[in-house]
Amino acid sequence: MKEVINTEKAPRAAGPYSQAIVAGNFIFISGQLAFDPETMRIVGETAPDQAEQVLKNIGAILEEAGAGFENVVKATVLLDDIRDFTAVNEVYAKHFSEAYPARAAYQVAKLPLGALVEIEAIAYRES
Repeated sequence: MKEVINTEKAPRAAGPYSQAIVAGNFIFISGQLAFDPETMRIVGETAPDQAEQVLKNIGAILEEAGAGFENVVKATVLLDDIRDFTAVNEVYAKHFSEAYPARAAYQVAKLPLGALVEIEAIAYRES
């Protein structure tokens, strides 16, 4: 059985997908951009500023699912420019503590709406 996670504290889905799905003990969080949930506009001119909003959105989704950043087991970071890796990493590190989740980071050809950062995550919660 799967459960749909939806919170007004994070941007609504802009297409045929859910903010997150819980399947078993896992929470699968869709890729998040730096949207302000109220205006649905991208916040931040720089990759680190956008990363902060992206992680705020992920935090809201995790909270709605009964979890937190400590429950994240895997994250994927998509960057418009890999040269932003170090700066985005500094923002990312503020939200996670040891034991850090597994992670991959990639530069992609283009992100939706000219975004600079997108992050998706998988978390685990005890039943």
